[in-house]
Parts: sequence; C-alpha cells; structure tokens
Amino acid sequence: MQYKTDVEALDALSIKYEELKSEIAKVIVGQDVVVKKILISIFSKGHALLVGVPGLAKTLMVNTISKSLGLTYSRIQFTPDLMPSDITGTEILDENRHFRFVRGPVFANIILADEINRTPPKTQSALLEAMQELSVTVSGESHKLAEPFFVLATQNPIEQEGTYPLPEAQLDRFMFNIWLDYPSFKEEVDIVKRTTLGTSYQPQIVLTGEEIVYFQNLIRRIPVADNVYEYSVKLAAKTRPGTSEATADINNYITWGAGPRASQYLIIGAKCHGALNGKYSPDIEDVQAVAADVLRHRIVRNYKAEADGVSIEAIIEGLLK
Repeated sequence: MQYKTDVEALDALSIKYEELKSEIAKVIVGQDVVVKKILISIFSKGHALLVGVPGLAKTLMVNTISKSLGLTYSRIQFTPDLMPSDITGTEILDENRHFRFVRGPVFANIILADEINRTPPKTQSALLEAMQELSVTVSGESHKLAEPFFVLATQNPIEQEGTYPLPEAQLDRFMFNIWLDYPSFKEEVDIVKRTTLGTSYQPQIVLTGEEIVYFQNLIRRIPVADNVYEYSVKLAAKTRPGTSEATADINNYITWGAGPRASQYLIIGAKCHGALNGKYSPDIEDVQAVAADVLRHRIVRNYKAEADGVSIEAIIEGLLK
C-alpha cells in the first residue's frame, strides 16, 4: 500500500468508503447514516455509544462492519453480575504451576459492549483503560491491545428498569453518541423479506487492519483552516453555562457543558467526514454534520429543561443556527 501523496491517499480512502458502504448494504437494510457515523468513528480512532431499543440489528451491523474491514470481533454481553476480569482476562495456574494470563474478550479489534448500562460502574470502568490507553493491567502487568481498536457500546434507554447510567467521565471517552431509530416501513419490508428466506450473505473484506491504521494516521494529517478551528472551539464553548459565549437557552437549561475533548472530536470528526465526501480539508459544514453526535452526551440538562420539555437535540439545533 503505497501512495505518492496524501491527496492520492485521500482519493483512495473516498473510493474505499464507497466500496465499504456497498458491501455493508448487502447485509444491512437502511441505517446508512448510522453506518457512516460508525465508520467515521473508526477512521477517527474514536469510540461510539449507540443508543436505541433492542431488536434493531445492532449486533449484526457491527459484525458486518468488522468482517468488511477484515478485523477481529468480540461481543461482550453486559449483565449485573459481570466482573471486570470477565472483560480484561485473568491469570490462572497452569499444569506447570506457573501463572499464565488468559486474555479476555477485550483483546479484539472491534468490541461490541452490548447493553453497557446493565452492569455496575466498577465493571463499566474496566473498559476505560482499554479505550484510552489501548492496554489493560492485570495483577500489576500491562498488556497491550492490537490496533486498530474500537469500542462500540450499546445502551438501553435510561428510563428502563435495572440500568446504571454511565458516569459523565466515562461518557466523555466516547467520540460519538449515535441515536438508532426504527427503520422506515419500506426498509422493514425489505428486512423481513431478506431474513425469512433462509439465505445469508457473507460480506467481503474491503480493507485490512494495516490499511485502517494508515488511514487513521492520514486523517490526523489533514490540514484545517483557522476559521474552522475557531468555529469548533466556539461551538463547544457556547454549551458552557455562565461563560461569555453561552446563549440564553444554555444558561436557562444546562447544568454543565462540553469540555475541550468535544472541540478535539469536532475537528477530527469534521476531517473524516470531509475526507469520506472527497474533500481535502474540512469546512464548517463538516463540523456541523458531526456536532450533534459529539455534543449530545456531553451536555447535561437541568430540571427546568425537563419541566419545559426542552430536549438536548433542540438545544444543539439552536446552537448550530
């Protein structure tokens, strides 16, 4: 895989993205926007939180994407009795009476953390080091994870019984918070047709792990104009109540806003969004395209917002206008 210039590499990434979309669409009906956001997260070297009711093919979607990318895949079902060692792995005494580390399911390229808010905070936090440091520590010894490494966590609506809301510090580790909605009527008809005939399609590998790491580094090298940097930082600053940038709605309805990590992810996400659409440098439209997914889990509403029925989505939409 040799490209003479970054421009040539960006052209190749745009072509590969179209091939990826086509291959994934052979298995997944609709959800094109969600698939694009997941791919942006992967190429941006970020993690994503997927929020939606059960039964919307989240597992199939992630499994299909991992196969199309030629990556190893692991699914962890989070339950109230799940222990941190069930995720990271544990040491066992072998037949030679030596301790040997047995790797847990976190040692894969793509991790589906299914229903992450079904398990207590102690187990949720077992993913924190892996997500941030690309390593896990067991019995004082650090074990590196293979790159690329991507966590896609699914979450039930908080209002459901038996859930443990993710702490803000852990939510901030996720680049995107992606809402998954029901399919349209036509899409659901297509889903039922495909899944009741007894046939299945195995997606072909479009990219390798080595190519993904190359494109992740390429995304970081994309130049950004100063006005785009300033717009991103100002957008994040507007979400912070009590500051000079805060709007009236923010001061009225928000307890606290997004930190500097939001500004970073707005730029990285905009770079990737622009690159996948054939641009060599992102503009303000690319920042706006990823803003809702970057901001919605970093802004906390107060009781007044809930009483007045003002949603996070409406607040973000007001900021973008």
